[in-house]
Amino acid sequence: MKSKIRILLLLFGLITAHGFAQGVRNISVLFDSLKVNPVTLGQRFAADKALQYKKIATGNLYPELFAFGKYDYSSSPAAMSPVPPNDLIQMVKDHSAAQPFSENILRGGVNVSMPLFVKAVYTSAAKAQKMYEAASLKADIDLQKNEAILVGANANLIYMQNLEAAIQSKRKSLEKMKELITLKVNNGRAPESALLVMNANINELKLNLSQLQIKKEKVRATIYALTNIQLDSAVTLTQNAKFVNGDFVVLQPLEKTIEASRLSVRAEKEKLYPSLVAQANYVYNHGQSYNNNKIINNDYTTAGLTLKIPIFGKPQYSKIKLKNIELEEQKNELEKMRLEITAQANQLEKSLNIINKSIQLNESSIQSKQKLLNIAKESYLKDRMTVEDYLKYEDDLLFEKAKLYQTQAQRWQTLMQLAVIYGNNIENLVK
Repeated sequence: MKSKIRILLLLFGLITAHGFAQGVRNISVLFDSLKVNPVTLGQRFAADKALQYKKIATGNLYPELFAFGKYDYSSSPAAMSPVPPNDLIQMVKDHSAAQPFSENILRGGVNVSMPLFVKAVYTSAAKAQKMYEAASLKADIDLQKNEAILVGANANLIYMQNLEAAIQSKRKSLEKMKELITLKVNNGRAPESALLVMNANINELKLNLSQLQIKKEKVRATIYALTNIQLDSAVTLTQNAKFVNGDFVVLQPLEKTIEASRLSVRAEKEKLYPSLVAQANYVYNHGQSYNNNKIINNDYTTAGLTLKIPIFGKPQYSKIKLKNIELEEQKNELEKMRLEITAQANQLEKSLNIINKSIQLNESSIQSKQKLLNIAKESYLKDRMTVEDYLKYEDDLLFEKAKLYQTQAQRWQTLMQLAVIYGNNIENLVK
């Protein structure tokens, strides 16, 4: 029995959790705390960043407006503004007229530009939208994964609390039997070795309780890290809805990322398309005329369209190939994950059915072993059984209880893994 208890304590995988808050009796309190925990907020930052990248991409479709001011010096008089030839001829004939040429010119104005047709910009905006959707889905799934960890950790805590109660129950039983054995030893009806065997078993139970307490603290620490709540005891768990399988929701972020990568390939190709941009400028000038030093203030406006046609750009073709390779890599990763998730989901669903049947068998077996233990007690007291044989029945009952509590925890953990894979709402599934 000693080795059996050690195996259960060491091999049973514990999921870390957080805990110590008297009055916390509902798993929903832990879920609410998880949502405002730095772990969850950190996952949301990725979605927030993706949203800003989307706004940056769509912002490239809007006009750009700049105000500017500048000072120009020229060793020879330079034109302050365009002058029609006929106007310039008249200025040359009239020496009193200030000609718009100066060595020192102050300029100020406004520049406006707007893409009328830049195909890659529209595609990049669509790509940014897909990346935002992928990041939002991933944040939701990461929250679900942490909710699953909370439920699994709490189930482990329930398992260990029940196991602790079972060990304490066995300890009390052995303490009572020890008193009877002491009387038998004193009366010469039992060897002194029987008392030594009983003391050794009681001490072993105390050691098991100490080891169990260490593992409980590890579970509480995990729950605390996720919720900032220190539990003194596990909260009750009740399945509130049936588990429903379907599409692998856990794959959706990668599927959205692949859609974004397809758009990324298209955007790189579209950079080879012609682009059309509208531009307009308003310029105000101030300076001294070079011919008579009179102050000149004038302004002018220009507007136009720029058609840019890529003829040859070797790096761009390499970028297109690179994006295609990245796309194929992601598609391959998706298929790899799909196979892994399919295998995992099938295994978990079969395991869940086996676990449900095992729980029923464990409960029935506990009843039988309790009856056998009662018979063994009577047999020992009537000197028809050795103390070692009697202790085997005590061990068998405790071990069967430990298996039941462990299996119940495994059921919750298996259910939570399936909920994450298929996107079941854990908050609706568990109360």
